[in-house]
Amino acid sequence: MIKFLILFTVVPLLELWLLLEVGRVIGTLPTVFLVAATGFFGVLLMKSQGAITLRRIGNELDSGAIPADSLFDGLLILLGGAFLLTPGLVTDLLGFLFIIPFTRKVVKKIAKKVLQKMIAGGYVHIRRW
Repeated sequence: MIKFLILFTVVPLLELWLLLEVGRVIGTLPTVFLVAATGFFGVLLMKSQGAITLRRIGNELDSGAIPADSLFDGLLILLGGAFLLTPGLVTDLLGFLFIIPFTRKVVKKIAKKVLQKMIAGGYVHIRRW
């Protein structure tokens, strides 16, 4: 519960502080344009990467393979899109990290290690059918 409290108070305060500082340096209108532009280009990138990933999932299913890695990519793209829809520069940066293919590979590698540690530590229980 404390993690959510921190998440929902510290992140918005950090975003607000950063937007105010950027606005002070480059001006209000350029800052608003910057946030709008990152959101716009992020949505375009999310759409293209999402379509590529959906095609890859379909191809893997057609060939009889389980698309686990591609589904993980799809999850990261979805989370990246959610970050991009949240106004702010920090969340936009996180969104782009989750959507751009090169950085998504790095994020995916880290996320898999964290998930494996959580499973090994008993924080996540996997039910078998």
